[in-house]
Amino acid sequence: MLLAINAPHRRRDGSWAGGRWCWWAREPGNYDYLSAVVLFVGTLVFGVNLVDSLLGELTPAQVDRLVWNPDIIGCSLFLISGHLAMVDISGSWWPGAHWTSLRAERLGWWIVVVNQLGSVLFMVAAVASFVRADGDMIAVGIANWGTLAGALCFAVGGLMQFSEPPD
Repeated sequence: MLLAINAPHRRRDGSWAGGRWCWWAREPGNYDYLSAVVLFVGTLVFGVNLVDSLLGELTPAQVDRLVWNPDIIGCSLFLISGHLAMVDISGSWWPGAHWTSLRAERLGWWIVVVNQLGSVLFMVAAVASFVRADGDMIAVGIANWGTLAGALCFAVGGLMQFSEPPD
């Protein structure tokens, strides 16, 4: 969130403005900041999911309530965060005319797209990991491969950030 707070912000006229360094800010109109806040909350929810998954023997109903529900909520928050980041990059809520004018060669755009793909794959894995009453997951293979592919997308997005030059 510190990066989002202290990054240069786009003004309404399209120009960029920087400010003095600060440790905390409330910026509801800054989509980069909102994306970081939602991502942080999603990460905390995934922490609950992780702790609950380490509990001992759980019934299928307990697994769904304590593990699957936070998983779906965390995945939803990651998707919302990714969409807010895409809005910040593209300047539009809906992929339309603004998206066609994007310069796809910009590395920041590709980083956001790769991370959003990872969020979509995590959501697919979460849906596939729902535990039925008989104790079996809906699709174990899809859950495992979706989680792996989503994590790889996040890793690639993170590595791509090392090559992103500062503005």
